[in-house]
Amino acid sequence: MTILHEDNELIVCVKPAGLLSVPREGKTEESMLSHLCALFAERGEKTIPYPVHRLDRQTGGVMVFAKTKASAAALSAAAAGDGMQKEYAAVLEGIPAEREGRLCDLLYFDRQKDKTYVVTRQRRGVHEARLTYQTVATREPDEVCPLPLSLVHVCLETGRTHQIRAQFASRRLPLYGDARYGAKTRTALGLFARSLSFPHPRDGKQMTFTAPFENILPFSLFS
Repeated sequence: MTILHEDNELIVCVKPAGLLSVPREGKTEESMLSHLCALFAERGEKTIPYPVHRLDRQTGGVMVFAKTKASAAALSAAAAGDGMQKEYAAVLEGIPAEREGRLCDLLYFDRQKDKTYVVTRQRRGVHEARLTYQTVATREPDEVCPLPLSLVHVCLETGRTHQIRAQFASRRLPLYGDARYGAKTRTALGLFARSLSFPHPRDGKQMTFTAPFENILPFSLFS
């Protein structure tokens, strides 16, 4: 775990891929939350970290945790509205028809199957999802990967469960390594939370934090 910033109100760190953001309900599991609790305990601090947003277990990248109840409320409000901007790097199997664009869909998350579906009509449990993307690099098939690949930068306008994965998969552009959503590759998930911006809960000053991802598979395929 890498710490990018820390003050009396919050701590910003980089979550490794494969680690839970928080334990699942009713379970005691290794997670970013447990790592932070251990860190504060080692320092002899009584600080309690408060999660204000999540990353999927398979997704690494930048996260922020609050260190006070007041900061947690402010950051949670930013995450629920338009105050927290999240940017991702994603590797797609295939090449988008348009180099950049905006995807708008209706999504339904099935909790029993732990999977999100693009649907065509509004009903209970269905939410609008929006994102913009820009293709920054493409890769032709070769002996390393027999599929064409694209590296895209994604900006979320909404934060739905598995949103990026489901929206691109519905367009036959599943994320690299994402077998759950139809990918043919079977390695690390091609998704990384590269940048996070939000107003500081104390003074409202805009803060932006980024983390490198270029040396992580499968992103290193574009180096």
